[in-house]
Amino acid sequence: MPDGGSFITGQSFPALVLNADFRPLSYFPLSIWAWQDAVKAVFLDRVSVLNEYEAEVHSPTLSMRLPSVIALKEYIPAARRPAFTRFNVFLRDRFECQYCGEGRPTHDLTFDHVIPRSRGGRTTWDNVCTACGPCNLRKGNKLPRECHMQPRQAPRQPTSWELQENGRAFPPNYLHESWRDYLYWDSELES
Repeated sequence: MPDGGSFITGQSFPALVLNADFRPLSYFPLSIWAWQDAVKAVFLDRVSVLNEYEAEVHSPTLSMRLPSVIALKEYIPAARRPAFTRFNVFLRDRFECQYCGEGRPTHDLTFDHVIPRSRGGRTTWDNVCTACGPCNLRKGNKLPRECHMQPRQAPRQPTSWELQENGRAFPPNYLHESWRDYLYWDSELES
């Protein structure tokens, strides 16, 4: 069990996981591991520790500070083609309705078949876009030209890189201060 000067009951001490190129494996969801997995990876010599928490773990013969940022020793290439999932459609479209442009939380979003399935449309990257409930209802099973509702961006298959870049715009609720240099590595520094 972790303890030490900064231990707070209930704090989980997640470790930010970077690829061997020192970029996060994923921005959205952010690539983090539980402290137990991070410590195991350290002992298996699969990662390098770049930053640590003040908190420590102890065994009968060893004491170590918990890693807060780790980098894999072997590079893992990103998937070339992202999986076609509802979440990835939302991420591609930046969680905004492609008809009215309003950003919404995921539970208020759905996806719309630009060419409705009832009219031969398929469930593919090129025919599905993010929609809010009211716009999806208003469009119904009409073609865009019939209801004068064109998607703001033509639906298409994104690259994994595009999804990662979009994910950077949606930081998670918890960001430890030691992670900031690794998450925003290409952002302009304050003077």
